[in-house]
Amino acid sequence: MKESFIIICAIINLFCSVQSWALDMRIIDADTIELDGAKFRLNGIDAPEMGQKCEDINSKMYSCGVYARDALQALVKVMSEEIVQCQHTGKDIYGRFIGECSIGQININMWLVENGWALAYRQYSKKYVENENIAKSNRVGMWSGKFVEPWNWRRGKRLTLGNVKSNNGCVIKGNISSSGEKIYHVENGQYYSRTKISVEKGERWFCSTKEAEENGWRKSKQ
Repeated sequence: MKESFIIICAIINLFCSVQSWALDMRIIDADTIELDGAKFRLNGIDAPEMGQKCEDINSKMYSCGVYARDALQALVKVMSEEIVQCQHTGKDIYGRFIGECSIGQININMWLVENGWALAYRQYSKKYVENENIAKSNRVGMWSGKFVEPWNWRRGKRLTLGNVKSNNGCVIKGNISSSGEKIYHVENGQYYSRTKISVEKGERWFCSTKEAEENGWRKSKQ
């Protein structure tokens, strides 16, 4: 497949347009693509990071960043006869072009948000807020379960499972300390209520103390 991209830029009052055939296309993640070595960061949206995990409709953790990228790859594959083109208005601090990309008549930025694989990045643009509302209403993509907004995930926030219903009735909390020690907490323990479980860190819930100990956790001393 041959994709093409159009680079449109404005320098003061001078308008210039450059068009070339892209023999190589790579989807780095759902909001960053590379065409013939030129990287484009999709403007106005924010997709989950490649290492990010979300919770699906069945309360199972999955790699939502990978799913988002794969969804975009599937779109491009299905429309393999269409031209991919991008328009940009500038560059970010990492040297990537900032703009919109499309395949055929589909605006990729909009498609990702409306299918729940990216959020409207309101800090920079409110263009895709309505598309986000549609995705949320339809409970598609990440909206079918729980997730941390990508911008908050990059700041260190992680998805925590704080209620029993999310864990099939298993109430023992398998925590991992800052030093890497695996400690489990029972309901009447001193630190039980303040302990939050981050599945992304490898923490988990157990249905019995035996199960916890068989998996390498020790009981909290408090």
